[in-house]
Amino acid sequence: MKFGQCAVMSATVRGVDVVPVTVEVVVSGGLPGISIVGMPDAAIQEARERVRAALRAGGFTMPDEKIVVNLAPSSLKKTGSGFDLPIALGILAASQQIDPAWVRDTLYVGELALDGRVRDVRGTLACAICARSLGLDFVCAAEGDPLPLSDLRVFAMGHIEAASREGGAAACLEERRCPRRASSRAGGPDYGEVSGHDVAKRAFQVAAAGGHGLLMMGPPGSGKTMLASRMPSILPPLSADEALEAAVVHSVAGESIESVIAGVRPFRSPHHSASLAGLVGGGSPIRPGEISLAHQGVLFLDELPEFRSSVLQGIRQPLESGTVTLTRADGNVVFPARFMLVAAANPCPCGYYGDPDHDCTCTVPQIRTYQNRIGGPLIDRIDLHLDVRRTPPAEVLSSQKGADSATLREGVMRARAFARRRRRKTSGDEGSLAERHRVTDEAQAFLVSVAELHAMSGRAIARVVGVARTIADMDESETVDCDHLAEAVSYRVRDGIGGC
Repeated sequence: MKFGQCAVMSATVRGVDVVPVTVEVVVSGGLPGISIVGMPDAAIQEARERVRAALRAGGFTMPDEKIVVNLAPSSLKKTGSGFDLPIALGILAASQQIDPAWVRDTLYVGELALDGRVRDVRGTLACAICARSLGLDFVCAAEGDPLPLSDLRVFAMGHIEAASREGGAAACLEERRCPRRASSRAGGPDYGEVSGHDVAKRAFQVAAAGGHGLLMMGPPGSGKTMLASRMPSILPPLSADEALEAAVVHSVAGESIESVIAGVRPFRSPHHSASLAGLVGGGSPIRPGEISLAHQGVLFLDELPEFRSSVLQGIRQPLESGTVTLTRADGNVVFPARFMLVAAANPCPCGYYGDPDHDCTCTVPQIRTYQNRIGGPLIDRIDLHLDVRRTPPAEVLSSQKGADSATLREGVMRARAFARRRRRKTSGDEGSLAERHRVTDEAQAFLVSVAELHAMSGRAIARVVGVARTIADMDESETVDCDHLAEAVSYRVRDGIGGC
């Protein structure tokens, strides 16, 4: 067996970022065996056995010599099974069993099965973006989702046996084509299927037009979940840049990116038993949580008071900043988390406080304790508060369904287009809150009186003005007047079910 050395480019995922890694392989004299150094995790250490079996399955000879694999930079911890393929190719190139063209100008990521097949790994899209930034071609498994990178040559490798062919990846492998964006409106739940709830539909349209958070409170069976599940149907499709941002997060989490790159906004609905790491992110290695998987989409928290208080309070900062920063001993990891929060809650433990058709069995302290589980700081960060009542039986059976998703979405698109035109004519963030949103003097006086009456915080006032600005955009009005503010205040000051 011939001795030699070579270097193969690969990458490791850290958060949603990717760090390029050079896989250096040396085949030399000494006791037979494979040593992997450079701070590999357990999955990388186990690559020794996977690589050994895969090379034999592909018709190659495993060098009966000492093999040292170094993952540079050595000071960075490496994770994942994606180093199997570059390690295998490095061994083959160093022992001169394959054409050296295979390890030139290409970044490799892939896990090897024992029969030599190449499997997809999480973070493939993020690694492809890294290859593009380095000016390299990219080779990954054939079984994964198509990658939306038209300016990068992406090749699919199905089996390690392909490396026996002359000419390298560009000559021997099929290029994976960038998928065409499909329509994001095919099928799915529609607001036209919801009887009544005209006020709630209007509130959801306002929330979609301005990207505002929304909290629904009402008795069981009033339609809260039904309304929330249809929110994506009235949101505009993802732009190409938004889709790429969201797809990277899903790729890093090991989830399919097919619907995201087609323009469908994510809709995440975690169970109320979710842990803080599951909702915000964490673990080892660090993985994005539900709030990051909802990036550029909707996060629906049903039965909001049933979530643990520490878990709920963990989303307060991401609601403001649009990112979540996880601090570990080896540094910080930042995940994007710009999502629309839609939450639903019962007004009390039995669920019927304030319902005219059912008697509530809860005591006043029980009701207060139950509603306080959400926490004032989190409620203060939610723009629209909505009481949802059960639809009368006759209206449920009626054929009059009210506004459908297409009608509501048209209003959302029109409002967002008007807002973009309006912002182009303004000077940005200069001036006071009222000046930036062009609130009339009469409307300002009205808001001051309401804010004093209900002891609204500065954040609450700013969010009321923001909602009023969205309502004005829906009316294609340059200024915010009293009618716009009155509707915004009605979504903020609740005096119906729950009384909070």
